[in-house]
Amino acid sequence: MNETNHSQVTEFVLLGLSNSQELQPFLFLIFSLLYLAILLGNFLIILTVTSDFRLHTPMYFLLANLSFIDICVASFATPKMIADFLVQRKTISFDACLAQIFFVHLFTGSEMVILVSMAYDRYVAICKPLHYMTIMSRRVCIILVLISWCVGFIHTTSQLAFTVNLPFCGPNQVDSFFCDLPLVTKLACIDTYVISLLIVADSGFLSLSSFLLLVLSYTVILVTVRSHSSASMAKARSTLTAHITVVTLFFGPCIFIYVWPFSSYSIDKVLAVFYTIFTPILNPIIYTLRNKEMKAAMSKLKNHYPRPQKGSDL
Repeated sequence: MNETNHSQVTEFVLLGLSNSQELQPFLFLIFSLLYLAILLGNFLIILTVTSDFRLHTPMYFLLANLSFIDICVASFATPKMIADFLVQRKTISFDACLAQIFFVHLFTGSEMVILVSMAYDRYVAICKPLHYMTIMSRRVCIILVLISWCVGFIHTTSQLAFTVNLPFCGPNQVDSFFCDLPLVTKLACIDTYVISLLIVADSGFLSLSSFLLLVLSYTVILVTVRSHSSASMAKARSTLTAHITVVTLFFGPCIFIYVWPFSSYSIDKVLAVFYTIFTPILNPIIYTLRNKEMKAAMSKLKNHYPRPQKGSDL
């Protein structure tokens, strides 16, 4: 009689991005190219930062860690989504579904803290330039990265605790391309209204608090920049524009999904694609196109690999 107290669902069916079979090959090609671009772009940033001693600074150390997290954010669900475009029935095991929930909140939670750390780095560099290298020592940078992963782990553990013991004994269709926590909890055999509120409160608190810290940091920085010379202001604005753009692109979808959870599923799908695919691919573009040091370092890295000579004799 207590059978309903235990999960009977062994797998979930992912409805994916589109039900149209004609679109599946096209989507497979597009997202395969996008995922390849994410890997190449972010690995290039990591390789450039690690290989050029001039980029061994706190800002680029944090940028390399952001690129690594972007690879993780794009990889927790995208490879399966791409593979699912080739099959008609898209299923995922119960354990794999929980794993996706764990990793999405681990990586996104860590990325939020990394973005806050990058804002703090810019604040120290612009507002306290004489003490920059003392405050942002290598030890401090490593601690900031470790804190980001610890916050991500605590956040995802608290989120997973809401789901792991839920009874799933009936519906098993998830209207997304991965196991998104709000959608999975709705499939439980019990009333999940309170649990859904706790999930929204947890994710909403982390997203909003991080976003408000970023807004406060960049506001102070911009006010400080206005009092400096035009040359330093132009350079600082260029860097800040890249940071603020990345912050907006990442936090916009996250806040919309979790702080305003009453949107339609179709909109949630678009936003989920945005922060799992487009943000990781835009970050390398934003940080390299507006950064002369990164472009110079990439050119130097390119020159380390000589092109093959045409018509060379054997």
